[in-house]
Amino acid sequence: MARTSPDPFDHGISPFICFSVYSANLAFSRVYKPLLDELGLTYPQYLVLVALWAEDGQTVGGLGEKLFLESNTLTPLLKRLEAQGHVERTRNPGDERQVRVRLTASGRRLRESAQCVPGNILEASGMSRDSLKKLAAEVARLRGNLLAAKAPAGRR
Repeated sequence: MARTSPDPFDHGISPFICFSVYSANLAFSRVYKPLLDELGLTYPQYLVLVALWAEDGQTVGGLGEKLFLESNTLTPLLKRLEAQGHVERTRNPGDERQVRVRLTASGRRLRESAQCVPGNILEASGMSRDSLKKLAAEVARLRGNLLAAKAPAGRR
């Protein structure tokens, strides 16, 4: 009698990498939330600001690509950051379709208040900075592979 591979579904959801990533994301949210609440930010707003602190004056499209956010998600988020006084959006005079996002003085000052966030996340992880960098690189590689993969045909 031929041996068959064990069915991965026989062991519940624990061995699924997608569940590990999903549940780690939930755990990250629990650590980030109180830190970002003190700053008056949501996690996606924080990510936008981190991207702008690294490179101010990006286009909405460029931010969307970096953050894997569609414009219908990013635009309301930017409007809220603008209402809070952290960013300003301006149309490119050379191309009216292009909107640039720039930090305001308030947005630049917020960077100083947010400097504790990465250290708190590192401490909560219980991992070394190098281990987290390697893990982030592997997860990014996994994401890239999944985005590049063709969706398999469904079984019927």
